Amino acid sequence: MREGKALILATKPFAKEFRAKSWIYTISTLIIGVVLHLIVFNADSLLLQLAAGVVAGLVLVRFFVIYHDFEHHSILRRSRLAAMIFTVYGWYMIIPRSIWKRSHDHHHDHNSKLFGSSIGSFPIVTKKKFLSLSPTQRKVYLFIRHPFSILFAYFFAFVYGTCIRSFVSSPKRHWDSVIALVFHYTLGGILIYTFGWWLAFIGFFLPIMLAHTLGSYLFYAQHNFPGVTFEDREGWTYINAALNSSSYMRMSRIMHWFTANIGYHHIHHLNSRIPFYRLPEAYDKMPELQKAKETSLHPLEIVRCFRLKVWDPETRQMVGVRGLGTR
Repeated sequence: MREGKALILATKPFAKEFRAKSWIYTISTLIIGVVLHLIVFNADSLLLQLAAGVVAGLVLVRFFVIYHDFEHHSILRRSRLAAMIFTVYGWYMIIPRSIWKRSHDHHHDHNSKLFGSSIGSFPIVTKKKFLSLSPTQRKVYLFIRHPFSILFAYFFAFVYGTCIRSFVSSPKRHWDSVIALVFHYTLGGILIYTFGWWLAFIGFFLPIMLAHTLGSYLFYAQHNFPGVTFEDREGWTYINAALNSSSYMRMSRIMHWFTANIGYHHIHHLNSRIPFYRLPEAYDKMPELQKAKETSLHPLEIVRCFRLKVWDPETRQMVGVRGLGTR
């Protein structure tokens, strides 16, 4: 069984892109999304409109993972057309490219570190650190990791965190955050004016909010699950962070399609240059990758993940706040 650098080198053959396939998946996903949005704005059945809006949200998740792969340079590298498409998508979804790439690259470089991993990810503190926080600091920390924050990630993670906060902290670096907000709400306003509040909500805000909620939860659960490990600077290694702090999320084939195989997250962290459509291939052909720590979208698994709040170095596991002596 390969380990260490040899394991990473073994994944390199899967990091080769099939350019035509990348374009087929990108364009077909875009077309499906457009058709679903057209159904919302043109169908006579409210039930059909709602169904199309929900499925459109799932398709936006798939397109986000494709966008995410483009930013990792695993697909469509140096394509000006792809850059234009994904730039507009980033504005549409209020996930502008500059802050997404900077924060997400940091996440890959610091995944599962006890210090420095909170940029581009959910914050994590040790049991001792949590007990030393003020009551207000504890509330803020727990709120960021609370299901409510993920449910309304559209407001907390994207409108505020990704756009407003990034621009305020570095206007010159993240000027596109303002462009994203203006583009997003101008388009929303045009749809409200043209079709009314209800259709604008079903065809624009609802799909985006659903995509943000599901995407945020996937990101949360794939790094905050029973069995995850965190390390200090001295004990951290890139490979252990990928295999022990990133999960394989079991899903149906349909959900793997909607999420563009992001459930194979441990492989993605091991080698982010592997295109999303080759992750299952790497999993099937490399036995070492089939021993990943797992989670799923089962309701009980979701509850278990949300209960995890702080890292206990003594027991080397994530624990909840109950029994920590807090109020």
